[in-house]
Amino acid sequence: MKALHCIALGCLICVPLIAADRVPANSWKTYTPRQEICPNFGRLSDDAAPENAEVLWIEADARDGIAGSWNKVFPIKGGQYYRFSVLRKTKGIETPRRCALVKITWTDDKGNLVDGYDGDRARPEYPLDHGTTDAGWSIVGDTYHVPKKATQAKVELQLRWVRNASVQWTAASLKPVDAPKHRIVRLATVHFRPSGLKSAKQNCESFAPYIAKAADKKADLVCLGECLTMVGNGKKYIDVAELVPGPSTEYFGRLAKQHDLYIVAGLVERDGTAIYNTAALLGPDGKLAGKYRKVCLPREEIEGGVTPGKTYPVFNTRFGKLGLMVCWDVHFPEVARNLSNNGAEVIAMPIWGGNPALAKARAIENQIFLVSSTYTDHNRDWMKSAVWDQEGKMLAVGTAWGQVHVVEVDLDKRKHWQWLGDFKARIYRERPENGFQN
Repeated sequence: MKALHCIALGCLICVPLIAADRVPANSWKTYTPRQEICPNFGRLSDDAAPENAEVLWIEADARDGIAGSWNKVFPIKGGQYYRFSVLRKTKGIETPRRCALVKITWTDDKGNLVDGYDGDRARPEYPLDHGTTDAGWSIVGDTYHVPKKATQAKVELQLRWVRNASVQWTAASLKPVDAPKHRIVRLATVHFRPSGLKSAKQNCESFAPYIAKAADKKADLVCLGECLTMVGNGKKYIDVAELVPGPSTEYFGRLAKQHDLYIVAGLVERDGTAIYNTAALLGPDGKLAGKYRKVCLPREEIEGGVTPGKTYPVFNTRFGKLGLMVCWDVHFPEVARNLSNNGAEVIAMPIWGGNPALAKARAIENQIFLVSSTYTDHNRDWMKSAVWDQEGKMLAVGTAWGQVHVVEVDLDKRKHWQWLGDFKARIYRERPENGFQN
């Protein structure tokens, strides 16, 4: 890095010094909520930064609770879409998503909050991280529909809650753009329970008419039930355990290709001496797109010799990022949270039965869409074959055996809650640093 000049604007010493009054009035300015936790601020002209852009840095020493930011007010036009982008490099920060972040506040000319589009004040936005450049800069940014009465955007490039660490920010911009295209996906739940059949093959075949119904309704994803090769035919786990990929995934793969959609099917998988309760994802190309092994096992499966899975894979589909979980998993917040942490926007859940209040909670606390398919009688006050949105509302629910419901959702539409704003972005920036621990 070639430092052409450096300005000490914070509380500590940075050499060489340049007087603060030489900083342009419309430039970035420093801020700290309390003087005793003020970090060190500086400016660098860096020939390694994109287009030789100015680099703004913030450095924390060994004190606890240090917090500060570089702030700038951008003029904007209300009602227009804007794209915010900035590049970030950190040193000594274990959790940049939480400790080196951007906050954007939409205001009027006097700096007051304005009304948003959801009947509440427009709450601050927190742009997400989107990979890194070849030079190692993290890309932070998002596109926003600016509130109609907003005339200013206050941008804060923050460092907080770290010791002996630093962050560099460069190439910050806020530019008008065209309205983005929306990512529309049609999610299908099947409320069906096989009965009176004699084999795993027959059980698989019994789902074909319902997959066809979902395809007729233009579904992109169809969620089927848990362990569907053994339900209602008297078989045990060991009787229907098979390789994945194997005969059942080959069958559902053909249907997925025929109908040009994704299918999630609950199967019993054999891998060596281990047997897993597995959700398999078949893609529109007819191939196995991924699988998830149920992590949380109830006593019945433990007694049946089933082994728990250990990982939380998320799969790239043509409509977005998809996570899978199975039945008993819904009773434990770790599973859905880990899938969400890994990028899941939709979670498909084959489930024998369970508490629907917990399905609602998983959708709310992770701000994802959840699709379930259950064997529970719809007349019982228990699990439902349904599609839940980020507010925990059932957008569709099976109320009779053999029903297929398809719901259209927009994965790019932000949900702003009263007082909270965009809760999904806040989860990313504010959830605990270490997550779940043993």
